[in-house]
Amino acid sequence: MDTSTYDVAVVGGGAAGLSAALVLGRARRRVVVIDAGAPRNAPAAHMQGFLSRDGMPPADLLALAREEVQAYGVEIVEDKVRKVEPGFTLMLSGGGSVTARRLLLTTGAVDELPDIPGARERWGRDFLHCPYCHGWEVRDQAIGVLGTDPGSVDHAQLLRQWSDDIVFFSHAHSLTVEERSELAARGVAVIDGTVKALSVADDRLHAVELSDGRAIPRAAVFMRPTLHPHRDGLLESLGCEVGEDGFVRVDPNGRTSVSGVWVAGNASNPRAQVITAAGEGSAAAIGINTDLVHEDVRNARHASRQERVEQGSGQ
Repeated sequence: MDTSTYDVAVVGGGAAGLSAALVLGRARRRVVVIDAGAPRNAPAAHMQGFLSRDGMPPADLLALAREEVQAYGVEIVEDKVRKVEPGFTLMLSGGGSVTARRLLLTTGAVDELPDIPGARERWGRDFLHCPYCHGWEVRDQAIGVLGTDPGSVDHAQLLRQWSDDIVFFSHAHSLTVEERSELAARGVAVIDGTVKALSVADDRLHAVELSDGRAIPRAAVFMRPTLHPHRDGLLESLGCEVGEDGFVRVDPNGRTSVSGVWVAGNASNPRAQVITAAGEGSAAAIGINTDLVHEDVRNARHASRQERVEQGSGQ
């Protein structure tokens, strides 16, 4: 790998990072994408809601995107950034380093899953989070919603659009009288008690088991997503301002509070779907390129003045 300075280093090779790399590569910037190869949507068999790519496996989208960006000279390094030193020198786990004028972090987020046997194994398959991503695939089926926080009730009300057979498992959420009334009004049954496990038969969700021994047949279970940004230390070491939710604060173009650092996708926006993340990556790329152009102008003016001074001193 060439160790000279890149215009932009993109950390994270998901939809946001590769979308940014595509825009920057087409702008004739020298770009490197460093990807650890652990996208959030890896467990999902299909990706929905992406115009012209609806139903495509996430891995296929990333493979095509890699081909596209590499056609514009973008370099892809399969490695993990372990440290960022001043001046945006990125130290890699594999032993190398990358230096860049600007830094874009698209490191994504991590789903916090409940400590329920079967939850992690079924995640992205029939234990789901996003109705807009998976609701159509389980429409008119027996759906359960796991109560984890106050927003879980709204999640159940949303899912009522996709099926008449919705069950709300109170689990860790104590329902108010008003919430119970709202659920009953739309025919959503409430099952009180703690969920013990997800029962699987023939590699498909079969039922939700409760601690009191009951087993409620369900074809799919949703939970309101709880996300945390990747805690890899990069954002903390850079000193980017974060909100109370732990996500980086950015302007509409993804610029952070630290000069030269941008963030896009789930690393700053927990609600971003794949198509949203791709759009944020594109916006960040345009913002970064504009910032680089301003620096190029300053550098050119400085070089021009320096040249005139040298020419004057030589007379």
